[in-house]
Amino acid sequence: MKHFFSRHSLSGVLSLLFAVGICLNVQAASLPTKQIELAHHHFTVEVANTDAERERGLMFRVHMADDHGMLFVFPDVQPRYFWMKNTLIPLDIIFFDAHKRLINVSANTPPCKVDPCPTYGSTAPAKYVLELNAGMAAKLGLKAGDKFTIL
Repeated sequence: MKHFFSRHSLSGVLSLLFAVGICLNVQAASLPTKQIELAHHHFTVEVANTDAERERGLMFRVHMADDHGMLFVFPDVQPRYFWMKNTLIPLDIIFFDAHKRLINVSANTPPCKVDPCPTYGSTAPAKYVLELNAGMAAKLGLKAGDKFTIL
């Protein structure tokens, strides 16, 4: 029985996958970062403040350091809904109002495994949404009204 890939085509496929991985990492690294403080802990967050950046979010990431996250900044205040399509790691999705006060948390939000993906929303109009690794909100003891600060 013949192998489907020859050595040459297999190395081409591997090269393509490597190049795609580099592109994904370059795109992720190109977002501006900020330091924030939440519940006396500092986090380095990538800031997603354009439609394209917010749409991509943390898709295709296989790991995120415990002291990292992504801060979604919206131009207006309204109910926000997030989904986990193509997101590979479970997250806490934390919704904040225009005054950076915590509204609610979608804790331990799992990656989407079915289509259509479920959505997770704010319980009141939000301007900011912070994504951290799953379990971090509980670890920090976050509660409604807590504020974050951009350092």
